[in-house]
Amino acid sequence: MGFAEVSGYRFACYSPSAGKLTILDRAKTKLRPQMNFTLKARINRSDARTIKQALDQLAAKGSVTKEGDEFVVEAEMEGARARELNRKFLSALRKVEKRTTLRAEWTSDVGTTERFFDYILKKTVKN
Repeated sequence: MGFAEVSGYRFACYSPSAGKLTILDRAKTKLRPQMNFTLKARINRSDARTIKQALDQLAAKGSVTKEGDEFVVEAEMEGARARELNRKFLSALRKVEKRTTLRAEWTSDVGTTERFFDYILKKTVKN
């Protein structure tokens, strides 16, 4: 999904999946540019198939390995904010297993790293 400024207060937004152009009002919608994020995560109480399906939902490229009782995920994906990607990823995992826990570290292409425990932001580091 891309966007471009049409006038001082409106944006045109084209969604290839929907196949249409939408005019959005700047006062009602905050548009953010898409950034690349690298995910490093440890996941408890889930399985590899569920994790891979959740990554596919986010159009992520990555790997899932098992270390002891946890799964280690390393992936790259595109999104507006780490918080939004983290929420979507954990929500997809919890649709299958409610007790799933996620310890995630999201690093943006501008060098900011955000660490989450489940949905909660624990630390932000700017490199």
